[in-house]
Amino acid sequence: MSNKTKLPKEEKIEKKGTILKEPTTMEELLLLEQEKVRGLKKGEVVDGVISEITPKSIFIDIGAKTDGVVLGKEFERSKDFIQNLKVGDKVRVYVGSLENEKGQILLSLRQAASDFAWNKFEEMLKSGEETEVKGREVNRGGLIVDSAFSLQGFIPGSQIGSLWQGKLGELVGRKLTVKVIEVNREQNRLVFSEKLVSDAEKIKKAAQAIKKLKIGDIFEVEITQVAPFGLFVKVRVEDEEIEGLVHISEVSWQKVEDLNKLYKAGEKVKVKVISTEDNRVQFSIKQLLPDPWEGLESRYPIDSKLEGKVTRLTSFGALVEIEPGIEGLVHISKIPPELTINEGDKIDIYIESIDRENRRISLGLVLSQKPIGYK
Repeated sequence: MSNKTKLPKEEKIEKKGTILKEPTTMEELLLLEQEKVRGLKKGEVVDGVISEITPKSIFIDIGAKTDGVVLGKEFERSKDFIQNLKVGDKVRVYVGSLENEKGQILLSLRQAASDFAWNKFEEMLKSGEETEVKGREVNRGGLIVDSAFSLQGFIPGSQIGSLWQGKLGELVGRKLTVKVIEVNREQNRLVFSEKLVSDAEKIKKAAQAIKKLKIGDIFEVEITQVAPFGLFVKVRVEDEEIEGLVHISEVSWQKVEDLNKLYKAGEKVKVKVISTEDNRVQFSIKQLLPDPWEGLESRYPIDSKLEGKVTRLTSFGALVEIEPGIEGLVHISKIPPELTINEGDKIDIYIESIDRENRRISLGLVLSQKPIGYK
């Protein structure tokens, strides 16, 4: 039997179905407080039920001595989400602080709001529903925007309508109506198109014109934009203007590092249609140029010796250019440990094998003699 004196029955209180003793010592007071907050910890994620919503705060019953509250910056960040809530709704919250100066438990709805937002944009992507965003800043590829539910998104330059082409800076701070074209929660990618809204009729007519294109058709086109990944071009087909892309891999048989050094907006080039899938036209410049792989075996017979330039060093060997657009590999196993090779070096090599179908060339180093074990 406990040696502690029992409290009179009338000194007991009831709280949410639990009988608690009135504390008589500091130790008992601390224990009571711990019981009241039910073991909540800062940073914990708990479920709760909305008990009250005001213009600047939202109160949530999380089973503690008092309701938790979302207010201030946390309320503003989740305002779009809160507009969809009502008293009695269940929500998952993050415990920010167990007690502020007013004795309130501060909560955050940020994670719940984020989950709601991503789900909402996934629904918009499927339905084609329009939404509103606000321009935040321009970067090299397009316009970064603030969207609903406090998520940041992106409008690529190619998805800006004709009205704003070349005037992206004027969109900073401006509200735009857009459609969702990509949602990737894992990679935090949210991509919009302004063009699908502002140029909707134009796009519809262009889609009809695209159907008339054939793979292999050749056009002279005008470059409208030079991007890090390719050239945006436009061509007129039966009185309709069609936009398309020459991907950087289709510009030249040689490796291209910086398209801005080769092309500029307004320049005209000849291209070949290589794809019209999903009403997106893909063009190629290099397929109108001689393929350096044609007749390669006759130019470089097996065991023929030549000089090449080291273009790149990798963990598996050295890539060596033997002529513009043609590179081969000297495998790491064929490079003696005592031999130092640097990018830009010119070295003597010989042809080991040519796999024309997969466009691969195996090279060996010309040494005083072939490495031991070479076959």
